[in-house]
Amino acid sequence: MRASGRRRPQRRQIASPPLGVDLHELADRVSYVGSAEHKRQPSFAGPPRLRADASRCDLSLADRDELTAWLREAVRKGQFGAHWEGDFPRYVWVLHDSNWYEGRLVNQGLGEYKGYPLKKEELPQGLP
Repeated sequence: MRASGRRRPQRRQIASPPLGVDLHELADRVSYVGSAEHKRQPSFAGPPRLRADASRCDLSLADRDELTAWLREAVRKGQFGAHWEGDFPRYVWVLHDSNWYEGRLVNQGLGEYKGYPLKKEELPQGLP
């Protein structure tokens, strides 16, 4: 059987952090900034620029501090993928009110993320 040419881990695969990473310190550094591409109304992410192929943000998810708290808790729990960009994981997965969300790193220098909902079948194996 021929080896695959894949150079990086699969996009949605739970992984351990690199050696020496303190998850509590890392969690304190991440923040949620959102994306206007998922908004249909003005928000902390700026004026709406909803893309036709983007999931629409739930209007009740409007508190940046609350969303940052969700993101930080997921990092502390190790709910992130294997591919890291700089000091941060590219993907983080958050469960809230029986709904899963994927956070994607948008600024690797500052640890800023945007997020969107996931379907159950899109979740990486190993999440509760």
